[in-house]
Amino acid sequence: MSGHGHARSSSRPLAIVLAISVTILVIEVVGALISGSLALLADAGHMLTDVAGLTLALIASVVALRPATTARTWGFRRAEVLAAAAQAAVLLAVGCFVLIEGIRRLIDPPAVASGAMIVFGLVGLAGNAVSVLLLSRIEAPNLNTRAALLEVFNDALGSIAVLVAAAVIWVTGWIQADAVASLAIGLMILPRTWSLLRETVDVLMEGTPKGVDLAHVRAHILDVPHVRDVHDLHATSVASDLPVLTAHVVVDDACFHDGHLPRLLDQLQACLAGHFDLEHSTFQFEPAGHVAHEHSAHA
Repeated sequence: MSGHGHARSSSRPLAIVLAISVTILVIEVVGALISGSLALLADAGHMLTDVAGLTLALIASVVALRPATTARTWGFRRAEVLAAAAQAAVLLAVGCFVLIEGIRRLIDPPAVASGAMIVFGLVGLAGNAVSVLLLSRIEAPNLNTRAALLEVFNDALGSIAVLVAAAVIWVTGWIQADAVASLAIGLMILPRTWSLLRETVDVLMEGTPKGVDLAHVRAHILDVPHVRDVHDLHATSVASDLPVLTAHVVVDDACFHDGHLPRLLDQLQACLAGHFDLEHSTFQFEPAGHVAHEHSAHA
């Protein structure tokens, strides 16, 4: 069985970004131990989740290209959604930990070495900037690559927060700036991560794809000549870039005898592809009398 539009491979940029992230992780852990900075350690902890998340993203980008089979008719297209959900869940946990630890250190701040913070913060920012550039140039990004971009973008912001905190400590001696920077990193992580997690859960729960209004879809279908009613209308997403729609369409009885059904099918599919960007749609045509045989649970 052939695949249904394989996702564009993004494994090469993801592999490069993963290598960069591993290097930054090691450097930032060493920097946090030398400087005693929570902000730098928080950024390193975030980078650790990046390494795990990017590893998942890289695996998912390769697995998603495997062909469909009779056992898995969509192939492994949903792997990118699962990887994005896992990344978002881990990022959410890290963000909460950083906020709690930041509040603790704001109350009881330890000494930090601002000079070392600046050096290691600059290294982290440079590496993250390259990673953001690589991932932002991926054509047709999906939830998986968007999650990876979100992670490294948040890390870049984290590196900036580390540098700002180090500069404040260097100039004023206010060591609570380190805790404030870690709180800022946590606050930057949580909102975008929550949004991504909700989006992946929507796909996994087979919610209606974003931007598809089923009331409008129903109205467009009913506007097509010879269509009398539509029910069992469902729109879901196999992956973030693969929305699908199915519907039972009640048509004039004459359509089953005069050879009009193929033309009607073309009209309906062209309508949905043109107005709603739904390229994959499946219709079951029914005569008016068939409704008596439908289950009452059908909508």
